[in-house]
Amino acid sequence: MSKTKTGVADLNRKMLAGEKLVMITAHDYPSAVLADRAGVDMILVSDILGPTVLGYETVIPVTMEDMRHHLKAADRGCRRAMLVAAMPFGSYLTNTEEALKNALALIQDGADAVKLEGGSEIAPLTAAFTQRGIPVMGHIGRLPQSACLWQEDMPQGRDESAAWQLVEAAQALEEAGAFAILLEWITAEVAKLISEKVDIPVIGIGSGSHCDGQLLYFQQMLGLFPEQPPHYVKKYADLAGTITQAIADFTAEVKSGAFPQEHHSSPMEEDEARKLY
Repeated sequence: MSKTKTGVADLNRKMLAGEKLVMITAHDYPSAVLADRAGVDMILVSDILGPTVLGYETVIPVTMEDMRHHLKAADRGCRRAMLVAAMPFGSYLTNTEEALKNALALIQDGADAVKLEGGSEIAPLTAAFTQRGIPVMGHIGRLPQSACLWQEDMPQGRDESAAWQLVEAAQALEEAGAFAILLEWITAEVAKLISEKVDIPVIGIGSGSHCDGQLLYFQQMLGLFPEQPPHYVKKYADLAGTITQAIADFTAEVKSGAFPQEHHSSPMEEDEARKLY
């Protein structure tokens, strides 16, 4: 079955028509299949897989090899949505040629675009990518790859100076050729201002309702962890409880002998079975 993928032009058309865009993370084949079938516009293979899938404390340990492995799996399940791959920490910080090499690897592994964290400082790299045919989604606000180093873990854009810095960062990314910008945990007023100041789609996570679209993390929105997610995440299910109970029921039935029953096995033909005794 061939893919008919959502492209940049499709996103712009929907934005101009006033249709909100939907983005969700997916890091394996079944997650991507379910997200794609549900009708999301974009699927993000994010380095958030470090804490949510691989058990790391932060996104910092995630490598290109990790990203490529999970991207390939998600690509097999993504038939329609645009597939965006985050470039992990260190993969685009050394020099432009190394960054291009890593971005091209992600595109060749199935990504339709890559995501870079940072504002004006990565505008030249964004331009270099787009000039070579690699679509770039920018990412400003709270930056997971550097939040543990210098950012306070609170909303970004809390005063006028910070607000205009974020606006200028968004405009620099747009001018450099970014096709969209992700705003992570930016105050609602600043997110609204950015959405008004740029002409490309603005996707928010924890940044209010005025963005052109919204992103949520797969594991958080489905309640796959017992921990409470950030306040700006809406849990649409509590699968951690459901899954834990299902495994507990399985464990109890195996230990009691209630599972498996006769219809859970595959018997031989009677004539063949008699030959064994």
